[in-house]
Amino acid sequence: MKQIQHPWFATQRIRDDLYCITEPLYTWENRANLWLIKGRDADLLIDTGLGVSSLKLYLADLLDKPLKVVASHVHFDHSGSCHEFDQVYIHQNEHRALCSGDQQMILSAPEIGFVPDSDFAAIPYQGFSACDYEVKACPQAQALQHGDVIDLGNRAFEVMHLPGHSSGSIGLYDASSQQFFSGDVVYDGHLLDDLEDSVISEYLDSMERLLQLKTNEVCPGHYHSFDRRRLTELVRQYIDTRKAPLCPSEK
Repeated sequence: MKQIQHPWFATQRIRDDLYCITEPLYTWENRANLWLIKGRDADLLIDTGLGVSSLKLYLADLLDKPLKVVASHVHFDHSGSCHEFDQVYIHQNEHRALCSGDQQMILSAPEIGFVPDSDFAAIPYQGFSACDYEVKACPQAQALQHGDVIDLGNRAFEVMHLPGHSSGSIGLYDASSQQFFSGDVVYDGHLLDDLEDSVISEYLDSMERLLQLKTNEVCPGHYHSFDRRRLTELVRQYIDTRKAPLCPSEK
């Protein structure tokens, strides 16, 4: 029988204004990075994890100003606790899915099989079963578009719509620090482009755009952060793997 893990979350302080929150007893392969950025006038939380334990309560001691929550995309490991917060934002392509709790788009429907009991080394509360797992609807969510800005007072993050992994996948870019929060658009691991809402041709276009991005630090939705050199390697690797060979007339 699995033990109950409390607290469910763990926090790593990267800098005074940046924290990475994870769910360490959930499988490493799908464990998301939840990024908390402390601003002058507001704080920003990028992604909210599985939603199996209250993230809002866990964060209470770290928050001292209004919180803006952005889901990098609608998938369950990134949007699970969105319903707990007041100011929630997601790209317009996935806005309806988050507002209504569309378990197919969120990839949390039991028949899809993405959340088995075996992925939990412990459980968040007595009686928890992955068979009953679903992501709660977040009707208060607001829709984002490419080019929108999330303003924290002393920092501003531009919304970059980068579809491919999913139709509403976004990254958040701070031009002043050249810091990029990439969600699942790019991370240092196997990139998923065969999901229900994935489009490889769009992913390739998004990757081409990332080659032009001026960034010193990439903070991804999974695994560890990396620099521009590694970003370029990962992007070119994906493009080389997925780009269709030229037809004779294009050679």
